[in-house]
Amino acid sequence: MELPFNVDLSDKIVAITGAGGVLMSEFAKALAACGAQVALLDINYEAAEKVAEEIGENAIAIRCNCLDKESIIEAHKSINSAFGPVNFLINGAGGNNPRATCDNEVMTPDLDGVKDFFALEESGLKFVFDLNITSAFLVTQVFAKDMVKTGGNIINISSMNAFRPLTKIPAYSAAKAGISNLTQWLAVHFAPCNIRCNAIAPGFFVTNQNRALLFNEDGTPTARTGKILAATPMKKFGEVSDLLGALLWLADDKASGFVTGTVIPVDGGFAAYSGV
Repeated sequence: MELPFNVDLSDKIVAITGAGGVLMSEFAKALAACGAQVALLDINYEAAEKVAEEIGENAIAIRCNCLDKESIIEAHKSINSAFGPVNFLINGAGGNNPRATCDNEVMTPDLDGVKDFFALEESGLKFVFDLNITSAFLVTQVFAKDMVKTGGNIINISSMNAFRPLTKIPAYSAAKAGISNLTQWLAVHFAPCNIRCNAIAPGFFVTNQNRALLFNEDGTPTARTGKILAATPMKKFGEVSDLLGALLWLADDKASGFVTGTVIPVDGGFAAYSGV
């Protein structure tokens, strides 16, 4: 892996949730490359294990359901046993669900066969909120206890949806706005303990979760992709490597030791563009 710059993270013991996914697996590799000991937590143990094997001896994979506090507590015990107290947490678990996604961008009355706002399932909305908000809340409750007396670093994963809600995905947009707000709340609450809490808000990156929304089965871009790129001044999707600079800056206490409560967009200018 080629890093944008190197920092010394040899004193860091990192827990990353959602670590088997496209973005968080690269975060894990980058932090490990800088000397951190990394625990990859994911309900999909096989995906996390594959990444841990790629990293080597300073990484472990742990099966963890981030919506089950007992599962989180067991994961915490495993990390403490393997590496010691956690002083760096990345809440990367999250995502959307089709049950909370509309077919139409705006309300079109009397259009048959379209899943509109009124057809969205309550269970879908609750699942998306739990996957994003509740998981971050529970995981932070468990792991921040290691940091209260010694200090630490928490990074949450927000989204451009937090700045500007996207059409079709109301639950995900609202949940990510909640993550940004929770980030600020935690930053204030834990400041006396020397625990920093910030968030990274990616713009548009192609992941396993959104690929079907962005590309047709034949690989051609969807109409939604056209709209995204039209609203992104840099006219391209982000690459995972584009996030690593922000990650390593926030990870380094010397570089960002006075930074807390921030939500950093990495979005190719999407948040800044009004469309005019």
